[in-house]
Amino acid sequence: MGQRTPGGRPLAWGTGPAFERVATDDVPVMFVSEDGAPPVAAPRAFARLVASLPSLRGRRFYGIFDRGTGEYRACVAIEEGDDPLAAGGSRGVIPGGVYLRARLRGPHDEMTPRIRETFDAMAAAGMPDRARRAVEFYRRSDELILLFPVTS
Repeated sequence: MGQRTPGGRPLAWGTGPAFERVATDDVPVMFVSEDGAPPVAAPRAFARLVASLPSLRGRRFYGIFDRGTGEYRACVAIEEGDDPLAAGGSRGVIPGGVYLRARLRGPHDEMTPRIRETFDAMAAAGMPDRARRAVEFYRRSDELILLFPVTS
């Protein structure tokens, strides 16, 4: 039956063919990257990114892993006054389009091991758009939104 929240809801909703299909806009971001598998590269990249920001309040954080190159990007949506180069990062865009969406809930250390298996299930459920990368949106410390790009 899978893990559930204290309220009885599944930690991941939208499994299999029930993943929600959503359309998103482009998101301009600044990012830092690290090479390596996400369990190792993501914490290093996010530590560098967070250290470059004057405040985390109200910021929207994303993670993107390129399986082909092994690059993990820790991203934050750009706000007025951000200077990615001064912060030691780069500027980029998370492309909008049609995605399958899943939500993971629970303690962070219990959600992160489920990211890859959820993306694999999403890939099996839809027609992957190989021109875009899957996106992790860190909505809250106990909620992660996974977006898997599909063709429309």
